[in-house]
Amino acid sequence: MRWRFRFILIVFLFGFLLTSLRLFYWQIVKSADLAKIGESQYGRIIKNLSERGEIRASDGFPIAGNTITYRVISNPKETRDKEKVINALSPILEIDEASLSAKLSLNLFWVSLKTGVNDSTKKKIESLNISGVDFEKEYTRFYPESSLAASLLGFVGKDEKGADIGYFGLEGYYDKLLRGKEQSAVQIYDAIGRPILAEINKREEDEGGSSLTLHMNRSIQFIAERELKNGIERYGAEGGMVGIMDPKTGGLLAMASFPTFDPAKYYEYPPENFKNSFISSLYEPGSTFKPLVMSAALNEKKVTSATRCAICAGPIKIGGYSLKTWNDKYYPRSTMTEVIQHSDNTGMVFVGQRLGLDNFLKYLKKFGIGSLTGIDLQGEVAGDLKTKAQWYPVDLATASFGQGISITPIELLTAFSAIANNGVMMEPHVVAQVKSTNGKVVNITPKILGKPITSSTAKIMTEMLVNAVDKGEAKWTAIKEYRIAGKTGTASIPVAGHYDPEKTIASFIGFAPADDPKFVILVIFDRPKARIYGSETAAPVFFSIARDLLSLYKIPPTR
Repeated sequence: MRWRFRFILIVFLFGFLLTSLRLFYWQIVKSADLAKIGESQYGRIIKNLSERGEIRASDGFPIAGNTITYRVISNPKETRDKEKVINALSPILEIDEASLSAKLSLNLFWVSLKTGVNDSTKKKIESLNISGVDFEKEYTRFYPESSLAASLLGFVGKDEKGADIGYFGLEGYYDKLLRGKEQSAVQIYDAIGRPILAEINKREEDEGGSSLTLHMNRSIQFIAERELKNGIERYGAEGGMVGIMDPKTGGLLAMASFPTFDPAKYYEYPPENFKNSFISSLYEPGSTFKPLVMSAALNEKKVTSATRCAICAGPIKIGGYSLKTWNDKYYPRSTMTEVIQHSDNTGMVFVGQRLGLDNFLKYLKKFGIGSLTGIDLQGEVAGDLKTKAQWYPVDLATASFGQGISITPIELLTAFSAIANNGVMMEPHVVAQVKSTNGKVVNITPKILGKPITSSTAKIMTEMLVNAVDKGEAKWTAIKEYRIAGKTGTASIPVAGHYDPEKTIASFIGFAPADDPKFVILVIFDRPKARIYGSETAAPVFFSIARDLLSLYKIPPTR
């Protein structure tokens, strides 16, 4: 008898343990999955009820806002005469009948038919009195200025769950801030699909996203895009970029790149258009890099503006390579001021040799070359620099005149701005102010990245750049009434292991007025065909933009 009792007890305990384990599995381990199944049949979670924050230009005008639209929803279980409903809704929603039929055949209480429907379309559908079709209010991103500043803004798309999410530019970088606090509610349905509870979760007070005010000036942005577009068409370039910065604060006044896109219709454009080349494309800067190298040599007292070049009488042979000037003209015993004026490659090899590799690499670091600038845009990459062990004498020589070294345009604009700002390098920044929905305002404080050169070096370099504008290759297009500092650049593009002289990156960088700079401008054209040199393409566009900005700022002539 005793062994029978023990056997029954063991069986009972085993059954109890098995039942407990199954309950634990379903109630604890699989509870989330069961909840999802329950929600899909008897309810659903409604998310993203908050309004996305606006993005405003420096004058407060919204360049990214929101408009109220509607999501058309259906309860397939409640929809009668589905064929008639499909025939009626297909032309209004611009959805093919097969897709509508598939959605209305689902065994669910809630199906999304279309998002972003305007009020006019909503009223058309309401007039049909279709049972089982309803609407949910939502916010759709709206860009009042169409494609203006698209590369700065990015766009708002959908994630894998259909929720709004920012991609690229400011929309991507500040996505969480713009979205605000995610809200959720649960809609519950009865057995035949009728809503019986609007929400059962406790809802916190709706907190919309914060709004951003930019340094970007709409007028300057428009000027930059207009002149860039005209230049691309005039010179047959494959693309181009313009960046304009306030050197004293690092504030981005404008940034444009082509090809571009309309952020409201981003889905109509190829993905490569979304890339902001100004912060994410590497290129060889050519002669626009020379002022940085010259500044380093001046700062280290390896040369002065009056130092004469000892190796500028002809091509220079280094490690089996023959290094020439861009136009095969040579200026024996030229001063460093004349080296910048003539954009003399052999003169810059002389400067690089005087500076030495250790100092050269030290100043690349001080100028932020090879590092992220920290600009508040999604997608920035850093320049590609070799380690010290990978440098050979010919590498130092060519890098001294901007070939064989890859950087981003924003790196060059940031570094060059230090010359315009008495040697102080500021962090580039797009957003000037953040305002939350409760009215709290945070002003973004300008940040100093470093002081790569002294103020006296910056002044000497500025005078050399003013001389380059007045007497250099682009003197024919300069604005005679103003002292402007600048430098042309033409870099051959490496193709299949060698440089193609007919495929170039043409550029110009400069600032004005030279003695109290209000802006620094970098203009770049990719593979211009009509004319291939920076002095013939980027320089005229630079001076056209500068002329409009000097007028916009009401700056009187400095000469």
